[in-house]
Amino acid sequence: MSPYSDEKIVESWEKNATQWSAAVRGGQIESRKLITDKAIVEAVLSHSPGSVLDIGCGEGWLIRELSAHVTRLVGVDAIPELVEQAERAGGGEFRVASYEDIATGAIEGLFDTVVCNFSLLGKESVEALFSAIPAILKPDGVFIVQTPHPVFAVHPSAYSDGWRDGSWAGFSVDFTDPAPWYFRTLETWVALFSSNGLSLLEMREPLHPKTLKPASIIFTGANQAMHATSACPRRYIS
Repeated sequence: MSPYSDEKIVESWEKNATQWSAAVRGGQIESRKLITDKAIVEAVLSHSPGSVLDIGCGEGWLIRELSAHVTRLVGVDAIPELVEQAERAGGGEFRVASYEDIATGAIEGLFDTVVCNFSLLGKESVEALFSAIPAILKPDGVFIVQTPHPVFAVHPSAYSDGWRDGSWAGFSVDFTDPAPWYFRTLETWVALFSSNGLSLLEMREPLHPKTLKPASIIFTGANQAMHATSACPRRYIS
């Protein structure tokens, strides 16, 4: 197995599922506590969805957070242990499915909102998933992605697409074998939306209250047929 591959990402998360759940539920990730959790919840609820599909849901925290506001909630993850923990905690429906499974029609029904919160780490799997999103969105639905900000994320000096080594720096010693991740420039992220029939409606840049730099970037896209750029101008919010 290549050390830089989508398969390696899944392998790493299988090894660290228990540790990750403990970190999330124990509030051990500072940026999440300070800004990014709140930012994604606000981004989703700003569209008042009746149904939400959380792809890469992990141990299910976002589903639980939305459960008081959204009627139908479905969480999907490729890691069985994370899905099991999400099911035990409740808040919505959960199932095991890879991004490749979703791309080939594993998810039935249409959703008002599809969300990926820091869960788009790979290359081919992410590209396949993007191609499937328009088919699982309702005509007026939105696709929301939160990811490390390409300009402010920690990466080598070369600002270009490519695989990067993973790291568990700042996490407990219980974590092992960090997953690699595929870095995309801002231009490439935008192109992922447009090349898959999605108009980019909005970009938010939640500011870290300590560094006063963007802690992440949140993209919101919609089917181009329903949201022509001329009729719905882009918004940039920090």
